[in-house]
Amino acid sequence: MSRNPEKHSTAAESDSLLESQVRPRQWENPKPADRYHLVVIGGGPAGLVAAAAAAGLGAKVALVERKFLGGDCLNTGCVPSKALISAARTAALVRRAREFGVRLPEDPVVDFAAVMERMRQLRARLSSNDSAHRFRELGVDVFFGQGRFLNGSQVEVRSEEHTSELQSRGLISYAVFCLKK
Repeated sequence: MSRNPEKHSTAAESDSLLESQVRPRQWENPKPADRYHLVVIGGGPAGLVAAAAAAGLGAKVALVERKFLGGDCLNTGCVPSKALISAARTAALVRRAREFGVRLPEDPVVDFAAVMERMRQLRARLSSNDSAHRFRELGVDVFFGQGRFLNGSQVEVRSEEHTSELQSRGLISYAVFCLKK
């Protein structure tokens, strides 16, 4: 699939590309290192930034994600909602065209299926920034599974295939990004 969101693709193609980036089906969790400088639980925006920054500074980093890298922002929140808002604002502006001296043959019609297709294409295109393969290339050990604190320096990662224990040098981060109103 092209990375241009304006080119047409099917919803299945876009969803497949997204999944291949943020939760690859054939992904195998790595063998845990003896000890990590940082274990990050949560692969949303805050966790991804923390993991990339620490790895960039030379730290041995493990990143644990239960569902999809990119978190709510890429998958269900920020990106999808802003795509829908953008379509709504565009339709509203076109409806006001006469105010600007622009005459259209008819009122615009919002094709909700096309709006949703564009949203899926945008998510798929942006997913390469949050991809498991990219983070592995950055030197981050990416684990998919449920993370659970065992104590101040150990995290258990339980996936469908097996359970791993990650040892930290004492720094474990539960990454949450929230905006206060």
